[in-house]
Amino acid sequence: MLNLPTLYEVGIMLPGIILGLTLHELAHGWTADRLGDHTARYQGRLTLNPLAHVDIIGLILLFVAGFGWAKPVPVNPYNFRGDVRRGMMLVSLAGPAANMLIAVFAAAALGLGAWQLPFGRELVAVIREIIHINVILAVFNLLPIPPLDGSKILAGILPGRQEWLYTLENYGVIILLFLLFTGIIGRVLGWIIIPIYRALIGLATALSTIAF
Repeated sequence: MLNLPTLYEVGIMLPGIILGLTLHELAHGWTADRLGDHTARYQGRLTLNPLAHVDIIGLILLFVAGFGWAKPVPVNPYNFRGDVRRGMMLVSLAGPAANMLIAVFAAAALGLGAWQLPFGRELVAVIREIIHINVILAVFNLLPIPPLDGSKILAGILPGRQEWLYTLENYGVIILLFLLFTGIIGRVLGWIIIPIYRALIGLATALSTIAF
């Protein structure tokens, strides 16, 4: 499971990871703030400063074990204006949506001539990793397994109180670790992530044809 990356691999992957984790958590906090919960604002989490969002242990594990975490943005849904379940669903959806937007903008930058800038070859490698990493973050966090965002999105979509989902929260981390270590998640997500990544690289290629 452990896979120590080279310094070159760390350098190529780090921008995508930092950008993805930072904007993912910022999107959660910003959406909650817009809905009336200012907890993240009061705790200094509505910032682009990665130090406010990145957990050093979670970051290291991303490199050596293939999974990790950021500092969760504090959210108090009882401060929301309007429907609490709908508000929590929107806050949860904001993180993965931010990651997909990063991936799309990165693909656009790649297609519009990033390789022509200084250190073009290395920059292309970094941008490809930004796309890949953020697609992974978006899709992974949409899994309906607590504590991932997908479980809260599912709770907001399905009717009723969803007691079974709240009960599952007690075992969510154990289930998630089991699926990660057995490789089940990797295989399942690969069927989704690879086509999305290829589509975005295809977008970059199409843009480069139009622009040049």
